[in-house]
Amino acid sequence: MSDQQHSYTEEQIEAIKEKILTALETVIDPELGIDIVNLGLVYEVEFNGSTGETVIKMTLTTMGCPLADILTDNIHDALEEVEEVKSVDVKLVWYPAWTTDRMSRYARIALGIR
Repeated sequence: MSDQQHSYTEEQIEAIKEKILTALETVIDPELGIDIVNLGLVYEVEFNGSTGETVIKMTLTTMGCPLADILTDNIHDALEEVEEVKSVDVKLVWYPAWTTDRMSRYARIALGIR
């Protein structure tokens, strides 16, 4: 890893965010067996093109979810694969509250939710 400062175009930043989301699809919610992206738990991905700092704003299916630490660790592991990401900050947010409406069609079918 080099410590060079990069400045990316908007298009490159969008492409990096897509890479980040693809990496996050490898992070599986252990209770539901589906990744956090398809569950709709990832609300926002911020990527700073000049520093490589990445902020993942996400929620959990329930407020007292004991999996927060496990998921956070798994997110850090997954994003090590994205070379543009230099640091990761996972921020848990509770608004808007998560509902099954945020899930992808794939996740709904997998869990038998109509």
